[in-house]
Amino acid sequence: MTKDCQNERLISYNKVSGQQMNLLKVSYISEDFALDDFQNKVWQQTAEINLNRYWSGNLAEPERHATARLLWSERELIIRFEGNQREPLITNSKLNVREKAIGLWERDVFEIFVAPEADKPEKYFEFEVAPTGEWLDAEIEILPNGRRETNFEYHSGMKVATEVFENKVLATIKIEWRAFNKKPQIGEIWRGNLFRCIGSGKNRGYLAWQPTNTRTPNFHVPEAFGKFEFVKLIEKNSSE
Repeated sequence: MTKDCQNERLISYNKVSGQQMNLLKVSYISEDFALDDFQNKVWQQTAEINLNRYWSGNLAEPERHATARLLWSERELIIRFEGNQREPLITNSKLNVREKAIGLWERDVFEIFVAPEADKPEKYFEFEVAPTGEWLDAEIEILPNGRRETNFEYHSGMKVATEVFENKVLATIKIEWRAFNKKPQIGEIWRGNLFRCIGSGKNRGYLAWQPTNTRTPNFHVPEAFGKFEFVKLIEKNSSE
C-alpha cells in the first residue's frame, strides 16, 4: 500500500503474547513450472501463511481471508496468493497490464514487501498484483526522519498470473533475483511482509501477515516486518 502515510510511525506490533509466527521458511525448488500453474503439487508441500487480520491486529471477516505461499529457486522468488472473494471486485476502469499501474494500491490487490538486507529493513521493494493481472513494482526507503522515498522508475521484470472464480481469487508473482541485486544463500534471512487490500470506502479492508498497528492504515512499517528464511528442503510450518 503506497499510501501517503509517511509520518505515521509504529505504535506497537506482535501484541499477541509469546507470538512466534513472524518467521516463514521459504522452500527451495529445483524445477521451474508455469506461472499460471496454480494447482501444481509443489504448492501443497510449502508453508502457508494466513492473511486474516487487519493492519490493526483485529481479526478480519472470514470472507476476506487470504493465504500466501513462497518458493525460491536458483533463478527467482515465487509468491502465490489465494483470497476469498464474496464482494464485488474493486478494479481500474481501464485495464493496462503492459505497464505498471500507479495507484493500484487503491484497488483490490495483493502485496509483498521484500527487504534483502535483514539489518536494513528500511530499504525494501514493493510488488503488487491485482485480480485483473495489473501489477506494480517500486523501490522504497524509509529515511531516519520517517519520510518515505519511492522510486517508481524501478523495473524488476516481475511476471504475474491471475485467475478469478466465483468466490475466490488466485494470483502468482515471479521475481528474478536480479531485481534485488542479490540471490539468497541457504539459511539466509530476509525481511518482509505480505498484505491484501479489499473493498472500498468505509468498508475498505487492509489485511497484513504481520499487523503494523498504526493509528491509520499503513503498511510501510519496516519495524513490523517478519522474516523469510530460505531453506533447501521443503518443510511445512505454520506461520500465521
